[in-house]
Amino acid sequence: MVMQDLLAIRERVEELRRQIEYHNYRYYVLDAPEISDAEYDQLMEELRRLEAEHPELQSPESPTQRVGAGPLEAFGIVEHRLPLLSLANAFSPEALRAWHARVARLIGERTLRYVLEPKIDGLAVSLTYEQGRLAVAATRGDGLHGENVTANVRTIRSVPLTLQGDPPPVVEVRGEVYLSRAAFERINAERAEAGQPLFANPRNAAAGSLRQLDPRITASRPLDIFFYQIGYAEGAVLPRSHWDCLDLLRAWGLRTNPENQLVEGIDAVIEAAVAWEHRRERLPYDIDGVVIKIDDRDLQAELGAVGREPRWAIAYKFAPTQATTRLLKIEVNIGRTGSVNPYAVLEPVSIGGVVVKLATLHNAQDVRRKDIREGDTVIVQRAGEVIPQVIGPVLSKRPPNTRPYELPTHCPSCGAPIEQPPGEAMAYCTNNPAGCRAQLFELLKHFASRPCLEIDGLGEKLAAALLDAGLVHDVADLYALTKEQLLRLDRMGDKSAENLLASIARSKQRPPARLLHGLGIRHVGGETAARLLDAFGSIDALSQATEAEIAAVEGVGPTIARSVRQWFDEPRNQTVLAKLRAAGLPLGPTATSGTGGQPLAGQAFVITGRLESMSRAEAEARLRALGATVSDTVSKKTTYLVVGAEPGSKLKKAQALGTPLLDEAGLLALLEAAEHGAPAASA
Repeated sequence: MVMQDLLAIRERVEELRRQIEYHNYRYYVLDAPEISDAEYDQLMEELRRLEAEHPELQSPESPTQRVGAGPLEAFGIVEHRLPLLSLANAFSPEALRAWHARVARLIGERTLRYVLEPKIDGLAVSLTYEQGRLAVAATRGDGLHGENVTANVRTIRSVPLTLQGDPPPVVEVRGEVYLSRAAFERINAERAEAGQPLFANPRNAAAGSLRQLDPRITASRPLDIFFYQIGYAEGAVLPRSHWDCLDLLRAWGLRTNPENQLVEGIDAVIEAAVAWEHRRERLPYDIDGVVIKIDDRDLQAELGAVGREPRWAIAYKFAPTQATTRLLKIEVNIGRTGSVNPYAVLEPVSIGGVVVKLATLHNAQDVRRKDIREGDTVIVQRAGEVIPQVIGPVLSKRPPNTRPYELPTHCPSCGAPIEQPPGEAMAYCTNNPAGCRAQLFELLKHFASRPCLEIDGLGEKLAAALLDAGLVHDVADLYALTKEQLLRLDRMGDKSAENLLASIARSKQRPPARLLHGLGIRHVGGETAARLLDAFGSIDALSQATEAEIAAVEGVGPTIARSVRQWFDEPRNQTVLAKLRAAGLPLGPTATSGTGGQPLAGQAFVITGRLESMSRAEAEARLRALGATVSDTVSKKTTYLVVGAEPGSKLKKAQALGTPLLDEAGLLALLEAAEHGAPAASA
């Protein structure tokens, strides 16, 4: 074939790809097709033929590749550059007003604009485009890490493989993958005809479809997507309004929900959110609530997040689905801190398309307060992804001779007495993880979990196997495991043993706050662990602090301080710490907690208002890299309040406390001096 002919074919292939992507956009995004299905099929067939005849012209960006490649061996893990946060929930107009009041206390009372978006019952995904082309797609996962589902997302026809207009060189966008009700019913009808088990609901069907190892299966299911947020963009200044960002998504060819609303004032928010509860059935897909976001992105940055929940957004959830069934038995399990957790064993019942057999009862005090008894007909509630819970008994159906529930007097795992501390709702096994297998089992899983030491491969089955084999008597014993010991366990192969040991070795490099969280101290979660380490610098220093000193840390208080002090005073816990220290885990001061290379170590910063020269995230990252701590709250321990344009209520609090203030120019000067080795000023 002459070169001229090949060039002509290449041009035709590129033209076909442009036409097909254009018609995909018209059909799947705008719902305004310009050609018939038959004409579309002709274009696609011609492109497939030319690519088959000329393999050198094939490209992963081609629309023909949406049908999926061969099965994947496994999903890789993608680390989200910015976390995908979860949303706090409001179940009533009063809860929405309470959220508004919390926001007003932080930024001052003012009339705000809000964006309302139907909360689709689907699967959140993150898509990264590089030079306008889809590069990576990942599930939400735990918010920090997700599964790489790029090959599967490429099969969704409403996902553009290339962006329109003039997108940034790198941009990450977020969306919700879902199945319409009609598509869900069609898939289930096909599965029933084939003798396959049915999907319980559209969300499960969408999640199952997206997480197929074979993209061809995903391609066979009519998944759809709405985009709702720009995560980050390199080389571009984003609009300061979330509503304008939605316009920008559309300009890039990304499908947003036409039902989104922009309203002003909390009264309008409540009116619109409540109205949606009665309108949701007219939509072709399931929604379980409405997401409410403050429109001003500068205020979003000002408000920040608590844990993994943004303060600037909330989900108004519709009335949860409920059902009644018989409570067969009340059992208990023992948590990692010894907590005694009652749960209900139920006569199986379908709630919202999910068969429920077990439900939480919270604690013994709650069971007694509601007078829930074995044999009762009970109301069971399932709201979204929340564990089903027993709301209460149907007293009119109570059988004769039922008895009020009594908590076991002794731990079902180790036989130790169960006690309920004064003033606490929870009862506890009085033993400790060294003597209570149930506690140690839960503690091992917690210690190895992603928020803590992130030891891949150490889940329920392996934790149980290690305990059964007598290889682990506390969390520190994990660091003494050998390959020979692991190979004696059932179903443990050579490669699996090596991978586990490598993951255990990597866990030694986790930040000290994650180690502190992993120790399983009662009332100490991830956020509290970070506060304590910010205050004391190291686990060793914390272990020497008095109860009063610990209680003085902002956000801690006397209950947590007492629990922390008691944990460190226990000799067997000191033994665990000694073993961890010997294994090389970060209990003492580290390089980043001293001053070498960390000129801002020991200084605490809070930022309020909008920065012009950099984003808030960039400023916080530069401060932390220099050893500073960055907080959301002004306190007596704050070294500087950085004041940008349109500051919030933090400025008044700082002025009242006499906290030194830095304007943006002062912050830049301080950063420049610290980054170039000049000694940093201290307040």
